[in-house]
Amino acid sequence: MYPKHQHLPAEAIPQAIKLLSGWLKSRLAAEPFQWFETELNALQAKPEQARWFKALGLTPRKLGKADLQPTAAELQAASQLRHGLDPTDWSVDQTARICFTLAFHQADDASFAHQVSLLVDTSEINELLAIFRGFALFPHPQALEPKAREAIRSTMRPVYEAMAHRNPYPLEFFDEAAWNQMIVKAFFLDSSIWPIQGVDERYNLDLSIVLIKLVQERWAADRFIAPEIWRGAVPCANAEGVAVILQALNGKAREAEIQAIAKVCISHPQLCDPQVIAAVKNKTLQSDPANMAWSEFAGPSYE
Repeated sequence: MYPKHQHLPAEAIPQAIKLLSGWLKSRLAAEPFQWFETELNALQAKPEQARWFKALGLTPRKLGKADLQPTAAELQAASQLRHGLDPTDWSVDQTARICFTLAFHQADDASFAHQVSLLVDTSEINELLAIFRGFALFPHPQALEPKAREAIRSTMRPVYEAMAHRNPYPLEFFDEAAWNQMIVKAFFLDSSIWPIQGVDERYNLDLSIVLIKLVQERWAADRFIAPEIWRGAVPCANAEGVAVILQALNGKAREAEIQAIAKVCISHPQLCDPQVIAAVKNKTLQSDPANMAWSEFAGPSYE
C-alpha cells in the first residue's frame, strides 16, 4: 500500500531550511550566498509578504539558474528529511525559492497554505516550477491539493513535470481520478511516467480502460504509441483491454512496446491476465525486459 498524507511537520522547517541552505552554500560564491542568507534571515525574523515576493523575484538574477545536481549523499539526506523528497531535477534558484517560502511560514498552517495558493495564481512559470517542487515540504499540504491538480492539468510540460516527476506529493495526496489524469496527461504532453513516484503502486482498472482507449485512438489515426502507455494499460485490464493487448502482441505493436508489455507482466504477474502472460512467453525479444529500466522505454516522442 502506498503512503498517504505524509508531510513535513512545522517544527522540522528549520531543519529543512538548514539542509537546503547548505546545498546552496557549497555551490554559490560568497557574494550571492550572502545575499541569500541576508534575505532568508530577514524573512525568518519578520515574514512579510512583500519581502517574500521580492526575494522570490530577485532570486534568479542574484543566484543564477544552474542545475543543483545533488550528490548521492545529498539525495540520501533529502530522503531522510522527508520520505520521497528527490531534488534531482531542482536548480539553484528553485532551491532558494523553496527556502524563502519555508521561511515565510508562521504558526498558522492554514494561512500559509492560503498564501502559497495565492502565489501559484500570480507566479510566472519559473516561480511555479519551484513552488510545485516544494509542495512536498510545505506544511498543511492537504490544503494545497487543488493547486497540485492545476499543475497536472497544465498544458505546459515543465509545469506538469514539476509536480508529476520525482515528487512524492501526487502519490500521497491524489485520489484515483487525479492520479489517473496525471498519468494519462503525460502522453498528451510527450512527457514520460517513469520519473513519477509510485506508478507500480497505483495500477487500477479505470486507468487501464482509459489507456486502452488511447491506444485504439492512436492506432486508428496511425500515430505513435509510447511504450510506457502499456505500463499502465496492461495491469488490471478487463476483457476488452486484454483483447487489445493481444492484438498488440500479435503484430500491431513495435518491439519496444512488446518489451514494455513483457516487463510489466514480469514485474506484476498477479495483475496481468494469464492470456497476456502466455502470449508474452511465446515472444522472442531482442533484449530481456527484466534487465531494462523503465527509463529505457522513453521513446523518440519524448525527445
